[in-house]
Amino acid sequence: MTSATVPVPPAVPGAPVPTVPAAPQTPGAVASAPHTAVPRATAPKAKTAAPAHKRHPSAPHPKAKPRPSASPSAPKPAATATAAATPAAPAAPATSAAPSATPSATAAAPSSPASQAPASGAVAQVVQLVNAERAKVGCSPLTANASLTKAAQAHSEDMAAHQNMSHTGSDGSAPGDRITGAGYVWSSYGENVAYGYATPEQVMAGWMASPGHKANILNCSFKEIGVGLAQPGSYWTQDFGTAR
Repeated sequence: MTSATVPVPPAVPGAPVPTVPAAPQTPGAVASAPHTAVPRATAPKAKTAAPAHKRHPSAPHPKAKPRPSASPSAPKPAATATAAATPAAPAAPATSAAPSATPSATAAAPSSPASQAPASGAVAQVVQLVNAERAKVGCSPLTANASLTKAAQAHSEDMAAHQNMSHTGSDGSAPGDRITGAGYVWSSYGENVAYGYATPEQVMAGWMASPGHKANILNCSFKEIGVGLAQPGSYWTQDFGTAR
């Protein structure tokens, strides 16, 4: 999963930070680790030789060590043929509260806060579980929004097609770009993503065990939500928003 609270400057410190596309993920991988520069050892210099160049490879995903309260472990072999697989941990959540920092946000067609996206099955269950958690802390329930649902579903399908869990789309888009492109004019937004969780209960448990993802879910300023799910691989997306 990924939960990233990445504010878009200048209203919130920092802008949504695109997750560096990771190597094809295998079950059991944890959320994308921050891109870390790892210098290659420099060969000894000859008297007239120039210093060797340093290469900066992407840091590999550390292997997940399932903990009961963090990311759910995979089902036992008797339950599924992919029992050995372990869900990937959420990616860092992405959030923003500065629409003025993204000029393109104002160019999209206005969203219709009252319009609700038809939610069913696993997607509807995620919305229900989100609202149950929000009720525990006194936040108002989120309403399913068609534009946010469109953005979330499209991103889940994109991640599944490329087998890459990230807040950055295969076309280089950031969460705010996709949400705006779907027709939602926002004053603030947030996004959580995840991979490999078979059920709504499992993916919610994973998100709630991560401080960043939990913060998006329990952000009382958000009023609407869109949820996406795509196969293969169970790629989940939650897009939260407050319309302008």
